[in-house]
Amino acid sequence: MATKYGKKAQDKVERAMHEMKHGEPESGNSHQKVTNPKQAIAIGLSEARKEGAKVPPPKSGSHHR
Repeated sequence: MATKYGKKAQDKVERAMHEMKHGEPESGNSHQKVTNPKQAIAIGLSEARKEGAKVPPPKSGSHHR
């Protein structure tokens, strides 16, 4: 099975998780501290995407049926 994310993306997510544990990253425009691991992962993947890393596109919308 092929890896889902590239090395750069893994590094970004790892850094975002580390920062979350130390209370450093802030979310979007609200500037609130990130406390949810899923938020930290999303931030890491988003940063990796901006740098052109191998990351699948984000899931569209939040449709939970």
